[in-house]
Amino acid sequence: MSRHIGVVACSAEGAALCYRTICLEGSRLLGAHDHPEISMHTHSLARYMKHVGCGDWAGVGELMLSSAHKLAACGADFLICPDNTIHQALPHVEPRSPLPWLHIADVVADRAIERGFTRLALTGTRSLVDSDIYPRKLQARGLEWLRPNESEREAIDRIIFDELVNGVFRPEAVSCFQRVIARMKQEGCDGVVLGCTEIPLIMNDGNSPLPTLDSTRLLARAALQRAVRDSEP
Repeated sequence: MSRHIGVVACSAEGAALCYRTICLEGSRLLGAHDHPEISMHTHSLARYMKHVGCGDWAGVGELMLSSAHKLAACGADFLICPDNTIHQALPHVEPRSPLPWLHIADVVADRAIERGFTRLALTGTRSLVDSDIYPRKLQARGLEWLRPNESEREAIDRIIFDELVNGVFRPEAVSCFQRVIARMKQEGCDGVVLGCTEIPLIMNDGNSPLPTLDSTRLLARAALQRAVRDSEP
């Protein structure tokens, strides 16, 4: 029996991609049509945004803890959160969490090392890119990073919240990301973190000027590996 994965979700599109990845790729480890048990809980994005908008990470943390306790009651063995931005609340969450967490930035940073990257372009919501979520994890592994400039951060943030989280995928959004990533490539980046779980819905290795680190699918695959590994005798 594999371990039971608990998903603390926030925005629908990113959570759905993570869930779908676990289900579809589980067969590679467990056999045809098989995957670990999964439970998901989410409060509305609107409730999260009330706290995110004013930088109230303790408030975000309370919502995450509420989900964590409900998932623990469902029998989950560990937790993941397919949302990069609200990982800023984990310091408020982990000391009181009923279950351990996989940190999305740890997963991405470890994969960057495996692929031999040295300087990463960061993309994501403005709040995420302004934070130390990725810089802290990357620096601990000896990696460098580059943030988008001010106007690029505003453009990406608008695309995420006005389009991607609502399931709207426009060619103009792809072009915007391509311009931003190409500029950071010119400044010495050799890979790009898709640090919003909706970005992989429009960007991938096929259309990005830099090789991508898909935070959504990497988290899903790490959860799969943990669910199977921790169940082995």
